[in-house]
Amino acid sequence: MNKHQIKRVSKISLLNSNTRKLIWSWALFDFANSSYSAVIGAVIFPVYYSTYIVGEKSLGDLLWGRAISLSMFLAALMSPFLGSSRDITGYKKKTIFALVFLGSLSVSGFAFLKPLDIYLGFWLVVLANFSLETSLVIYNAYLPEVIPVSYWGRVSAWGFGLGYLGSIFSLIIALYFLNQKQFSFIWLTVSLFWILFSLPLLFSFPADIKGKFEVNLLKKAYKKTFFTLKEVFKNKNLRFFFLSYFFYLDGVNTVIIFSSLFAYKTLGFNFKELVYLYLLVQFTSLLGCFILAKPFDKFNLKKIISFLILFWFCISLLTFFTYAKTLFWVVATLAGLGLGSIQAGSRAFFSALIPSGQEGSYFGFYGLVGKSSAILGPLGFGLVSYIFKSQRPAVLWVGLLFLLGYLFFKQIDSRI
Repeated sequence: MNKHQIKRVSKISLLNSNTRKLIWSWALFDFANSSYSAVIGAVIFPVYYSTYIVGEKSLGDLLWGRAISLSMFLAALMSPFLGSSRDITGYKKKTIFALVFLGSLSVSGFAFLKPLDIYLGFWLVVLANFSLETSLVIYNAYLPEVIPVSYWGRVSAWGFGLGYLGSIFSLIIALYFLNQKQFSFIWLTVSLFWILFSLPLLFSFPADIKGKFEVNLLKKAYKKTFFTLKEVFKNKNLRFFFLSYFFYLDGVNTVIIFSSLFAYKTLGFNFKELVYLYLLVQFTSLLGCFILAKPFDKFNLKKIISFLILFWFCISLLTFFTYAKTLFWVVATLAGLGLGSIQAGSRAFFSALIPSGQEGSYFGFYGLVGKSSAILGPLGFGLVSYIFKSQRPAVLWVGLLFLLGYLFFKQIDSRI
């Protein structure tokens, strides 16, 4: 915790009704976009696109990895601009809801895809995933701005926890349409879910403070970004945090993106089994978030995150040696416990490193690193899978990402 956060702690009082309302409205945004993350990003659509739209399994892996990587690359480029311009102009809610609308509209477009609409599906995925990831830059920056510092860890965990609850609900709805082979209704439901549960943030959060929108906003935003970059390089803890975060989050993102494809193609899971497997993962992820919610605020957060990174490295090795469906159910259960908790802990840990009043700029850089980290992993997994005609060697690539993340994370000052 730095001097900026220490100053904030002294101002904290008991939560009033308005703050509680802001907390739940903020957390519900995680609930809203979880429908996309679960149904489109992780479970049903990757297999649907790879199998029914593309048709050839290895090519499907390659194109899916490229679509996600491209969207993350574009989001990485935009994240600093969004973060800095957010601080300059004050346009927060307007921007975040424009992105939600664009993303949900793209998902609705999936309903019109036919077999061999490879490139239309590819670009719709890029647009939808780009919208989600860039909206999260603004969303994450709200955490240290409107939530009391002594609640950052648990509120961050509550957000991810509600996100997993949203995944469970959206997957149950998707399962109903899946049983009837009504895939178009699945995509339309996800689109509606995303918009509907984003509304509490729109109505509950403070109105945008209208700053001066200047013609040279892009220049000023990136100038502010480069200033932030210089400040990051001056700070040892921030330097090593971002290096570590880049690698271990890359591992997490790759697991999310390719886990259903691994289960489907390598272990022989069918669509229904994938949904049930993911429901189990969401439940254990929800459990993991709420178990660690208070410990995030009460104990050494660095030690908790270090343990979680090593935990993920072990999960990767265990997955490599998994050949039976039964064992993969066990692996998935364990993975779920560490999924949301490592993301929630990272968000809270980073919030304690940034100066007051610079939330947008620093979370813009946080977004830049986070989105960039989702380029290398999926590209590497898809490429290794394509070269070896097997997904198993690609799992070792994921394990290497976690190992590198752990080694860099150990360099951060242990007193934080």
